[in-house]
Amino acid sequence: MAAALLFGGALLSPLAGLTPASAQDAASPPAGVPLAAPPELFGQPGSPSATRTIDGMVIPNPAQPFAGTIKLNAAQSTPAWPARTVAPQGAPNVLLVLTDDTGYGAGSTFGGVIPMPTLDALARDGLRYTNFNSTALCSPSRAALLTGRNHHNVGYGNIAEASTGFPGYDAVIGHDTVSVAAVLRANGYNTSWYGKNHNTPPFTESQVGPFDQWPTGEIFGFDHFYGFMGGDANQWQPNLFNDTTAIYPFLDKPGWNLITAEADDAIRQIQTVNSVDPSKPFFVYLAPGATHAPHHPTKEWIDRISALHLFDNGWNALRDTIFANQKRLGVIPQDAQLTPWPDHLKKWEELSADEKKLFIRQADIYAAYLAYADNETGRVIDAIRDMGKLDNTLVIYIVGDNGSSAEGSPTGTPNEVAQFNGVTPPVADQLKYFYDLWGTEQTYPHMAVGWTWAFGTPFKWTKQIASHFGGVRQGMVMSWPARIKDVGGIRNQFSHFIDIEPTILEAVGITAPSFVNGIQQRPLDGTSMAYTWDARPDDPTRHTVQYFEMFGNRGIYNNGWYANTTPIVDPWALFSIPPTDVMNSYKWELYDLTKDWTQNNDLAAGMPDKLRAMQELFIAEASKNQVFPLDNSVATRMVTPRPSVVAGKSHFEYTAPIAGNPNGTQPLLLNASYRISADIDVPEGGGNGMLFTQGGRFAGHGFYLLKGKPVYVWNLLDLERVRWEGADALTPGRHLVEFDFTYGGLGFGTFAFNSLSGVGQAAEGVLKVDGKEVARQKMAHTIPITLAWDESQDIGSDTLTGVDDADYESPFVFDGTIHKITLDIDRPQLSKEDIQKLEAAQSAQGDKG
Repeated sequence: MAAALLFGGALLSPLAGLTPASAQDAASPPAGVPLAAPPELFGQPGSPSATRTIDGMVIPNPAQPFAGTIKLNAAQSTPAWPARTVAPQGAPNVLLVLTDDTGYGAGSTFGGVIPMPTLDALARDGLRYTNFNSTALCSPSRAALLTGRNHHNVGYGNIAEASTGFPGYDAVIGHDTVSVAAVLRANGYNTSWYGKNHNTPPFTESQVGPFDQWPTGEIFGFDHFYGFMGGDANQWQPNLFNDTTAIYPFLDKPGWNLITAEADDAIRQIQTVNSVDPSKPFFVYLAPGATHAPHHPTKEWIDRISALHLFDNGWNALRDTIFANQKRLGVIPQDAQLTPWPDHLKKWEELSADEKKLFIRQADIYAAYLAYADNETGRVIDAIRDMGKLDNTLVIYIVGDNGSSAEGSPTGTPNEVAQFNGVTPPVADQLKYFYDLWGTEQTYPHMAVGWTWAFGTPFKWTKQIASHFGGVRQGMVMSWPARIKDVGGIRNQFSHFIDIEPTILEAVGITAPSFVNGIQQRPLDGTSMAYTWDARPDDPTRHTVQYFEMFGNRGIYNNGWYANTTPIVDPWALFSIPPTDVMNSYKWELYDLTKDWTQNNDLAAGMPDKLRAMQELFIAEASKNQVFPLDNSVATRMVTPRPSVVAGKSHFEYTAPIAGNPNGTQPLLLNASYRISADIDVPEGGGNGMLFTQGGRFAGHGFYLLKGKPVYVWNLLDLERVRWEGADALTPGRHLVEFDFTYGGLGFGTFAFNSLSGVGQAAEGVLKVDGKEVARQKMAHTIPITLAWDESQDIGSDTLTGVDDADYESPFVFDGTIHKITLDIDRPQLSKEDIQKLEAAQSAQGDKG
């Protein structure tokens, strides 16, 4: 070492510039993606302005060897700076847009009646893709989109809140499957994400992390995140994060809405990048909550859409209109057949006048939400155009992470949280109490299933159903004026969410890395779609085989043929208990998609050998991609125990205020007895504020002081509030206030055996002050499954919506002193006899199908 210093030799690592042999072995690109261009150096080597591109096979790229000389004195030495890493010359900016829960036939670009002028304009300047497919559910589709791998291969066989302890279903994206953003960032891009996440394990979502699977962590690789972590969010009062910090920009801002705020922040970020370093390309992932419930557009957009009277003739007439539009636009073949209306859903003419009135209102709000989101996306695109960068921006606009959602019940719901707990208010009550409030901050609404089916025209089924195209077929547009010349064209090649990452990498001119942070990466599963930019509409697809699976519904695509199971449970029947023998309980169908675009003519009976070959192919693909074991349970998986910082604990102590503790890291109090004890000091002339709360306006409970009086409220899905209140205000000074809750059911242990008995049962609560009972009341029912999942647990305040708006406004900070709040939970335990009875009941119910 000393000799090297004395004689001016550069200090070189013995491994500098070498690629590990294992990296070389794993360096083959995914199908359709060429090898990256060799590294290039720009500018004077060693100068502060020197830049370089990298081959990207190993990221972070190995350190550059020092190119100057070092002697004993600086005067005789030569400095040299490592070159900054930049993107390949001419690499495009990338804007990736993804709406939520949007069927193929919803928006105007693919035949729908809901105006989407931003997407229409992109289609005129680019290409419409008519055969682009999702996974049928949100978290899985998003995981596939960002990683380029099949959803089971990255642990997302289901949503994160229903994860189970199997590799394909644990909701943990590993360090061996980093996202496209991490790859782009390592290659000189600025990366930012706006809106919905839903790909971080819930047990890591608190402010104590770990943060590696947050959007700004090393697995996803985004420089900036502005959005919400879970599956949906109240767009008026969201549980919102700026990077990893909870923020509350909506406080004291009437009319604030997250859809606009996301676009504002995206524009701010793009403009910042352009101002600081105009040569640096950006990757923007814009994933608004629209059109997942809650449907929360602004009043301006509700008024605009309602004035158009798009839905007055009902959902059956709407399907006919959409189908005709689709043929006129060429987004379905001229010989495509409209699939029949399902027998188990009412036709429009069978509805009462009250039902029609309510359902039209629901559709107007939904349509306003989609049109509003499209408009805000247009503002982002306008900002890119205004800075002169749209010509070299690849815009990929995907309409829906799955098909239209049927999770609102056949009559819709003013509160989706109620629906997920098995409660649907009757139409009369929805009209009386919620009609005028639909879409405002006072509702958490979802539309009726009839609209869901219509927005999936011309296909059958809906979100959750991976076997049929109503669940997986998404409209998609790509625009890149500098590269795509067949403007206004249509492409019918089969493709999938996993194809987006390889497409972006080919557009940029880089390949997927073999090693990231020393960890060998799994190969991409997708196929680049860049070949379609120069193809004819019906040229052969390069993505020839693809499996589908969700909740036991499954399908297999192979060169124009498609085999799939027939669903045995409606996706809106969230509490159904299907037979557990998933492999043998389902009928199979077979389609020749080259002649039958919409899965309308089942060939299974006449082609048993072809069907058998397709079934065998499914098993082979499923085995490769961690799909087994198959599981068709829905509600039961939502409450399956999973890792958490509170797992196995029943005693909790809080000695300081906390805010924003999410569902995945807070103690669950449903279907259990518990006691909350608050050791507090009440100030002179005071005694107001929250002590302990979980959830909020649409489901939750809170323990607080109101004008000095102790109050406990259970908000039962915004349909009923059960209240305990002391008659007297607390005197100034130290007090112990307690709430004892005794539950009368069996508890969550029941769910381990796919039974819903024993949950949501009656309970009794007792409120005490300094050991003396001050209020006692019974509850006929309790919440069985979930609180409002976009809310949080707070101690000493209530940061989002309140459990009783009549009592207080958030954040309702406690004005006294909390010495300690203690929570003790007594969860009912099942005896061996209970387990045997439940297993027998499950078996009997499963046999009945």
